[in-house]
Amino acid sequence: MNKIVKGKNYRFTVITDYLLRIEEDPEGEFEDRPTVSILNRNFASVHAKVIENNNGHLVEIITPGFHLYYDGGKFSPDTLYVDVKKAYSLYQNRWYFGTENDGRHKNLKGTARTLDHGDGAVPLEDGIMSKDGFSYLDDSKNFIFNKAEDEFIPRDHKVIDGYLFAYGREYQKELKDFYKLTGPTPLIPRYALGNWWSRFYPYTQAEYKKLMEKFDEKQIPINVSVLDMDWHKNASQVPQKYGSAWTGYSWNKDLFPEPDKLLKWLHDDGKKVSLNDHPASGIRAFEDCYKKVAEDLHLNTKEEEPATFDLSNSRFRKAYFDDVHRSLENQGVDLWWLDWQQGKAKTSDQLDPLWLLNHYVYEDSNKTTSGDGLILSRYAGPGSHRYPLGFSGDTVISWDSLDFQPYFTITAANIGYTWWSHDIGGHMHGTFDGELATRWLQFGVFSPINRLHSSNNLFSGKEPWNYRIDYEKTQEKFLRLRDKFIPYIDTANYHTHADGVPIVKPLYYDYPNEDQAYARKNEYIFGNEILISPITKPHDHSTQMGHTKTWLPEGDWIDYFTHLPYKGDTVINTYRSVENMPVFVKRGAIIITNPEYMKNIEILPHNLEVEIFAGKNGKYELIEHSSDKIAKTTFTWDDKAEKLEWRVEDPANIIPRDRKISKVIYKPNETKVIDEMRGRLQKAHISFDLKQQIFDEFNSSSYNYAHFTNMLDTLKDENLRSSLNELAYIRESD
Repeated sequence: MNKIVKGKNYRFTVITDYLLRIEEDPEGEFEDRPTVSILNRNFASVHAKVIENNNGHLVEIITPGFHLYYDGGKFSPDTLYVDVKKAYSLYQNRWYFGTENDGRHKNLKGTARTLDHGDGAVPLEDGIMSKDGFSYLDDSKNFIFNKAEDEFIPRDHKVIDGYLFAYGREYQKELKDFYKLTGPTPLIPRYALGNWWSRFYPYTQAEYKKLMEKFDEKQIPINVSVLDMDWHKNASQVPQKYGSAWTGYSWNKDLFPEPDKLLKWLHDDGKKVSLNDHPASGIRAFEDCYKKVAEDLHLNTKEEEPATFDLSNSRFRKAYFDDVHRSLENQGVDLWWLDWQQGKAKTSDQLDPLWLLNHYVYEDSNKTTSGDGLILSRYAGPGSHRYPLGFSGDTVISWDSLDFQPYFTITAANIGYTWWSHDIGGHMHGTFDGELATRWLQFGVFSPINRLHSSNNLFSGKEPWNYRIDYEKTQEKFLRLRDKFIPYIDTANYHTHADGVPIVKPLYYDYPNEDQAYARKNEYIFGNEILISPITKPHDHSTQMGHTKTWLPEGDWIDYFTHLPYKGDTVINTYRSVENMPVFVKRGAIIITNPEYMKNIEILPHNLEVEIFAGKNGKYELIEHSSDKIAKTTFTWDDKAEKLEWRVEDPANIIPRDRKISKVIYKPNETKVIDEMRGRLQKAHISFDLKQQIFDEFNSSSYNYAHFTNMLDTLKDENLRSSLNELAYIRESD
């Protein structure tokens, strides 16, 4: 049970030993109902001691995590402050009410509503994680959520209602309690974990089918087909008297003469279908569904009265879902891309319309799919993780945009928002750059959702075959890799839902007391086994390689692609040709993959390949799901005996009976690093004689690390020197 300390105008609720609710209400009417952000305040018992009227303090509350002092009167920095027991500074372990934004606190940030028009970094809102060990979440202005009536109610007077998190640097524990407070992240439908194809482009039905057939012929998996706003009637088909053609719910029959056939064909080809919905203009008289909507809403059809878009109106909601969405879903639409463009609420008694949109459309989707609900929409604030997925908006095609996205994606975990979907490759402007497109796709493959997208510019399509052969082949390889990794990604999906472990997380979640975990802002853990250090800058001339500075925590690491070894507890510049990127696993890691091309990834694979990175014993639990049915397979690797064993728990019998499991063992060897040295020297812009000298020294039976690195120190080019030093470090790691 919670511990509650209450006075006439104040109330303190100890929710956990490290989580405190703080309320001030001039009318003494304290709120116990859920809000749009906060759903549950009833946790397990707490260990709290209350002292009253002591040493000038009206109230003191002491728990294992904090010591609150309240001196009475209106809340202020002088009357209300809290000492956090997990302190990380001699002077910064005290939180004063009202000082969240004074610049003193080291908040690790959260996320932003959108990246629309972003060309690089955008400001982020605060999250609940802080290097100081404490943070404050303000819930004062959030609407009350009446779950029984499925409605949102504004607060009727000004109050203070907030939550102090005092978890120190136990970030994962803090996030798990945040999910208990705000509600869990849903389990994402398996199909969404694959590759998405999206483009703002006026495809014809024949063109679109031909494009999907070409992907199939090349065995490049596309799992979700997204039709942008050209699916519905456009400006040339909508009379000017109706206004903007951005909103539409009637098929553009000039482009899609037989939409039912197209959607059936896409489904038969194993794909799910999403349509873009800009809903702000409501339902107007030119729409195919207008007659039924007008009848249900008693509109004046002679005056062509429009149905104003207002999801706070229950009658409009019913018509919107039953008469508009449902008819299109019956044709084969699986999920909606809610491209809201009307801004925020204009007055305090109006809920942000994006909240309404996300909540009601997601809940309707969940109802019609028997629990497999999904939308694609922008972030509306804390608690938005309950309505996945997040659409991050229209970004500029640039290296700066790419460089910001890894940090943006992983930092969102600090407010529980784990399912961002970006326009992979960027949306607009920019120039033709195969390297940028390839590096962006590589990041996309190791991000929560891999959704390729671009603007309606004729030349901005993201088809791999638009690029020169090395970029094309690399993009094809990584698109196949995404589907190959579905078993691994779906396991991470389950852990996000059930355990509150983000599918992508900053390094400081696992290494909270290591300075490098905070310094390497673009580096992250993907799932629980894989460390990603994406390349987000163009290659340098001297090495013809891209590179990034990578921190490898303590342990023995192996590059996933090259299988070269790296000893941990180091910061090193990692260089990669465009064919690869820095992806690391620890010795003993087990990665479960699907080795076959599958059009429909909702079907659990008949064959699994167990990738074992030898050198230590390993254990991994594969979790698969079909709707709400779960199967678990525990793999155990005995490194000394080179023996793999597994145990299956499948109470609902969702795993194919004829499943075959094979294994492949990866071991580092000296020959690989010698070959890599030769390859890097081949491309280097130095004399042939110097190349030969460096190679002979590296390949010598009397090779000496110190002597070799001293030799490299004479090279003038910093990138070449650093690139070759990486290989010297690898050789020392073996």
